[in-house]
Amino acid sequence: MAGLRLGPLLRYVDGSSATVWAETDGPGTVEVRCPDGAGGASGTFQVCGHHYALVRVTGLTPGTATPYEVHVDGERVWPLAREPFPSFPPSVIRTPAGDDRARISFGSCRWASPPTGEPDPVGPDALDALAKRIAAAPEGERPDVLLLLGDQVYADETSDPTKEWLAARRDLSEPPGSQVADYEEYTHLYYESWLDPQVRWLLSTVPTCMIFDDHDVIDDWNTSASWVEDMRATSWWHERVVSGLMSYWVYQHLGNLSPADVEADPLYAAVRETPDGTGALRDFAARAESDATAVRWSYRRDFGRVRLVMVDSRAARVLEEGRRSMLDRDEADWLRAQVSEDRGSYDHLLVGTSLPWLLPHLIHDVEEWDSVLCRGDKGPRWARLGEKLRRAADLEHWSAFPDSFAELAELLADAGSGPDAPATVCVLSGDVHHAYVAEPSWPGRAQPEARVVQLTCSPVHNSIPASMRAGFRFGWSAAARSLGRVFRRHGGLGRPPVSWRRTGGPWFGNQLMTLATRGRSAVLRLEHAQEERGGVRLRRVMERQLSR
Repeated sequence: MAGLRLGPLLRYVDGSSATVWAETDGPGTVEVRCPDGAGGASGTFQVCGHHYALVRVTGLTPGTATPYEVHVDGERVWPLAREPFPSFPPSVIRTPAGDDRARISFGSCRWASPPTGEPDPVGPDALDALAKRIAAAPEGERPDVLLLLGDQVYADETSDPTKEWLAARRDLSEPPGSQVADYEEYTHLYYESWLDPQVRWLLSTVPTCMIFDDHDVIDDWNTSASWVEDMRATSWWHERVVSGLMSYWVYQHLGNLSPADVEADPLYAAVRETPDGTGALRDFAARAESDATAVRWSYRRDFGRVRLVMVDSRAARVLEEGRRSMLDRDEADWLRAQVSEDRGSYDHLLVGTSLPWLLPHLIHDVEEWDSVLCRGDKGPRWARLGEKLRRAADLEHWSAFPDSFAELAELLADAGSGPDAPATVCVLSGDVHHAYVAEPSWPGRAQPEARVVQLTCSPVHNSIPASMRAGFRFGWSAAARSLGRVFRRHGGLGRPPVSWRRTGGPWFGNQLMTLATRGRSAVLRLEHAQEERGGVRLRRVMERQLSR
């Protein structure tokens, strides 16, 4: 009889249904049972010797919190009987009541926490703290959805225990060394991260939406065309990136989709129709790696009167110098269509992108200047220098793709304008290991009726060196803006299509932001994970009204 290896993860939830993801240690039938008769079952599918199920739960009642159990081949496997799980409340599926309220928490960049009782070198984990708060008051405040905006695992920065596990498996003196190399090693990263007891329980009872960033595959992933060329020339890169995309589809992407989208997905059908879906998934991942237009990782979710459009700002890039863009043309058109569809049906628009649109001014100016160098406008010597700088300093955000930056600025202004404009247009991002609020304005045109804001929150659980803190603080300063103008003059650059100012932060620490909406009202909160006697807690750092 198969047992539960990882999960369950509560993923998609609407008024009457949900999806629950699980990994088992063998083939079987996974069933979700609720005491009121709601539930669902699914047979497992196999990838690289691992067995998974995505169970659609139906028959739920809107506006209720329904406890559930997971059974495999008739035997209960969740909740777990061993410590510390008996101390957690039952996992529940909370369905929306169909009113105009929503609570969305978000953040990015999470190293796996060390085992309970061991010192944590990067401080308390914000997800552990969130789990503790919800477990202490199960009927109290909790997110309707948790958005994880990239770097859910670190394929290129493994922990000491993982290095030991890798060394027992292969020779670490051979590339890629102590980084992960294949699908099996990716599964180990997910076990290490999601078997943390607090996080495992949290993910079983709070729905999640996810998108990748670079460390889910490798630092600087898809920085430039020459970077890709260099990586493809290595002996190990193809297996690494294909395995990364395969594991992302299984562990993260599949649960982002609605049940209708899952059932309509030809890859999901192909994987389930064969005893071993590895070949179909591997072919899909190889196509995705070789052609940015072949796959769409972006997706849309509506939470009552809140619309989330989660944008892939990693794999959808066009990297050829002279036509670089953050999103390929089809992806950009898709984004505009999601924003435009049923205008007036939502009060708040959230554009999720792992990489911030608005950065500290100096960083923005240097990235745009560097893009001019790399394009060859200053000659081949400057182009070589520009590429070295781009890779060394991670100059690869929206500002490193100036046309895409401007196109997104226009899209956001249009989205926030007109008689049916939402109350807020929020760009949700992570990546940069600090939190801040920035607000744009559009010189020379009517300002949007909506309040447009960049909300950046990172990390959930990672290190923030003192040098990084000093650099980001300086990047927002008046002196940095003056220095940035020097780079713009050298690059022959005009003014950006928007100006912006920092209206909150920078804040440093392991942290989560939460946006709470009610009708056209929106309140933003930032909380830090803090050590306390007996564990960790979330401490409120900032709370402000974005709209009334």
